[in-house]
Amino acid sequence: MTTIATDRPRSEPALPDPRGPLSAGLTAALTTPGLPAPGVDVASAADPYGEDLQLALYLCYELHYRGFAAVAEDREWDPALMPLRREMESRFLGALRADVPAGRGTDEAFGELLVESTDHHGSPAYHLEHHGELWQLREYAALRSLYHLKEADPHAWVIPRLRGRAKAGMVAIEYDEFGAGRAENIHAQLFADLMTDLGLDTAYGHYLESAPAVALATVNMMTLFGLHRSLRGALVGHFACVEVTSSPGSRRLAAAMRRTGAGPAAERFYAEHVEADAVHEQVVRREVIGGLLADEPHLEADVAFGADATVFLEDRLAAHLLGAWRAGRSALRTG
Repeated sequence: MTTIATDRPRSEPALPDPRGPLSAGLTAALTTPGLPAPGVDVASAADPYGEDLQLALYLCYELHYRGFAAVAEDREWDPALMPLRREMESRFLGALRADVPAGRGTDEAFGELLVESTDHHGSPAYHLEHHGELWQLREYAALRSLYHLKEADPHAWVIPRLRGRAKAGMVAIEYDEFGAGRAENIHAQLFADLMTDLGLDTAYGHYLESAPAVALATVNMMTLFGLHRSLRGALVGHFACVEVTSSPGSRRLAAAMRRTGAGPAAERFYAEHVEADAVHEQVVRREVIGGLLADEPHLEADVAFGADATVFLEDRLAAHLLGAWRAGRSALRTG
């Protein structure tokens, strides 16, 4: 592969510290020409939800977004990395399929999501609305920045794999996510503005070091779904789950920002999502899911799987956040 050009500045984030033999070997291979990536046996032995595999998978996936300052841009599709990436994906996807309900339809999967639970014990948004302190809001935003600073990007990969109603509905929602033609209204920019109000660093990828595996997994899943045409149904299910559940949570988070005096931009990001995602919910259910299944009815189980896998990983992250905060400790990774 070619080496990094030295006649132009690089603005990509720095590579994070490894978290085990898998991410250590991958980091070395990405930065040392000719050094092979770890063998698939290393990935086969790793915990599919663990720090080492989730960071290594994140490093591979990030090459499709902004990349890293120390890594040549043409490593994105380096064939030498593909066996390792495929094994990590297989481990992660296999674990998800084993841990979420099988054989469900979309009516069952989404019927549960359309009714907000009256049990708020496991809800970070409810906790932040009523009990959260400013430092907890800052931690929440820092971890969510790994997603929100690329908010609509992974979902755009599904557009060329859709047609008709599904494609038109998806593009309509993505148009809003990307600011409806105005750069200052791109949702990723609105989140950066939120971070500024909270006194956080807005540099892309800045909080990767602080993100535990349970946070990385939520981002890795949508990239996994986005990069594989065979998982287009799962990506639609993930996207629909996010849109269906966003409005109630965003309302609570806007109230949390207001209660703690976080700032107008911090409140605006979530207030914007209350209204926008209420509309998006209807479009994604009727046009995106409805259109996709009208064209490809055999994908219904995949759509349900995408939604259920999203709920599963979000519940794991919620348990981590609330467990730490209720114990009075940071939810960020410290080493």
